[in-house]
Amino acid sequence: MSTSADSTAVAKPPATGAVVAVLAFAGIVVSLMQTLVIPIIPHLPEYLDAPASDTAWAITATLLAASVAVPTMGRLGDMFGKRRMLLISVVLLVAGSLVAALSSSLIPLVVGRTLQGLAAGLIPLGISVMRDVLPPQKLAGAVAMMSASLGVGGALGLPIAALIAEYADWHVLFWVSAALGVVAGALIVMIVPESPVRTGGSFDFVGAISLSTGLVALLLAVSKGSSWGWTSGQTLVLLAVALIAFLAWGWWELRTTRPLVDLRIAVRRQVLFTNLASIVFGFAMFAATMVFPQVVQLPESTGYGLGGSMLMSGLVMAPFGVVMMLIAPVSSRITNAYGPKITLMLGAVIVATGYGVGIFTLHSIWQLVMVAIIIGSGTGMAYGAMPALIMAAVPPTETGAANSFNTLMRSLGTSFASAIAGVILAQMTISIGAASVPTENAFRVIMALAAGSAIAALILTSFLPKFRTPDSGHDAVLGATPKKPVAARAE
Repeated sequence: MSTSADSTAVAKPPATGAVVAVLAFAGIVVSLMQTLVIPIIPHLPEYLDAPASDTAWAITATLLAASVAVPTMGRLGDMFGKRRMLLISVVLLVAGSLVAALSSSLIPLVVGRTLQGLAAGLIPLGISVMRDVLPPQKLAGAVAMMSASLGVGGALGLPIAALIAEYADWHVLFWVSAALGVVAGALIVMIVPESPVRTGGSFDFVGAISLSTGLVALLLAVSKGSSWGWTSGQTLVLLAVALIAFLAWGWWELRTTRPLVDLRIAVRRQVLFTNLASIVFGFAMFAATMVFPQVVQLPESTGYGLGGSMLMSGLVMAPFGVVMMLIAPVSSRITNAYGPKITLMLGAVIVATGYGVGIFTLHSIWQLVMVAIIIGSGTGMAYGAMPALIMAAVPPTETGAANSFNTLMRSLGTSFASAIAGVILAQMTISIGAASVPTENAFRVIMALAAGSAIAALILTSFLPKFRTPDSGHDAVLGATPKKPVAARAE
C-alpha cells in the first residue's frame, strides 16, 4: 500500500539538487573501490607475505563479487525498496573496508575486498531511485551525473590512492574508504527518499544462482586466462561451466513468473542494442586505463616511456574522470533536445576520435591529458545516455533490474578489455636490460581496438528506434514514446 508520506516524497522530493549530489557522491565512493589497491599491487606480496599470484585476488575478488551483486541488488531494490538496498550496499562497503584496514594477511584482505565488491550495485540502484523520485525536468541531467560517477571514481581513485600509498601506511587506504562510506550512508539516510515502486513477489533464487555461476566462471576465466593459459584445463572448464550456466539461466528465466532479469524485456530492440553497445563501449572506455598509466611509468630508455611515477600516471588519468562529470549537463541537454540515441552516437564518435588521435600522440604528458579529456568527454555523454535508453524501454517496476543488467554489460566490456589488452601487452614486448616491456606498437594496437569498439558501439546504436518527442512525463525526458501505465504496488 502507499502511505501519504511516500506520496508526498514522490510529489515533492526534498531538495532535488541535494538528492542528486548525494547519490552521485555515493556512486563515486563505490567506484573508487575499482582502483583503490592498484598503486599497492606490486607491494602486496611484501606486505602480506604471499606470492604475487595469490595477492592478485585482491582485485579479482572484487570483480567477481560485483558481478554477483549488481543484478541481484537491482532485483531486490525493485522488490523491497531501492533506498533500502542502497544502504545495505554502503554497509557492505564499510564492513569490507574495515576488514581490509585491520588485515595483515591475504585471506582477510580478500574477504574485505569481496565485501567492497558487493557494494557495486549502488550506482544502478541510484539511477533507478532518480527515475522514481525526481521531477521529469531534472531526470536527464541527474541520470547523466549518476552514470558518470562510475568512471569518475575509477579515474580519481588512481591519484588519490597513489598519494596515500606514497606518504602513508597502506592500511590508510581502507580507513579512508570506510570513512567515505560512513559519510555516504549518513547522507543517504538524511536526504534520499525511498522509492514507492515495488514489484512484490518472491526472489528468483534459481535465476540468481545460475546467472552468478555463469558470470563468476566467465570472469574468472577471462581474468586468469593469461596466467593460467587460454587453452589450459582450468580455463576451458570454467568457460564450459559459464556456457552451461548461462543456457540454464536463460531456460529458467523464460519459464519462471518472477525472473531475476525479464528476458522478454531484455530482447526488445531498444534494450538489446543498448546493452550490446554497452559491452563494446565498456571495452573502449577501459582501454585508456591500460595504456596511459604504463606509458607514463615506463622508463625513457624505451624511446616512448615518460619515466613518471605512479602518482603522475594517476594525475594524467584524473582529467578523464573530471570531464565525465563536467560533461553531464551537456549530455542531458542533448538528450532532452534530440533523445538519448543521438547522445550515445555522439559520444561514440568523440571516443573513436580520441583514440584515433591517441594512436599518434603518446609522446608527452600534455598529449596524454588532451586525449584523456577527449575520451572522457565522449564516455561521459555515452554513459549518461545508456540508462536513459534503458529506462525509456522498461516499466517502472523493472527499472532496478534493467539498470543493473546494463551496468553489468559495461563491466563485462571492461573485463574483456583487460584480458585482451593483457594478451597484447604480453605478446608484443622488447627487452630493456633484464626486463621485458610492451612495445609502443602494442599500445597503439590497443588504442586502435578501442577506436574500433567505439565505432562498433556507434553502429549498434544506429539500430535503436528513432526518437519521437512525446507529450509529457518521465518518458519525455528520457526520449521514449509514451507507454501505457504499468501496474505497480507502492508502499
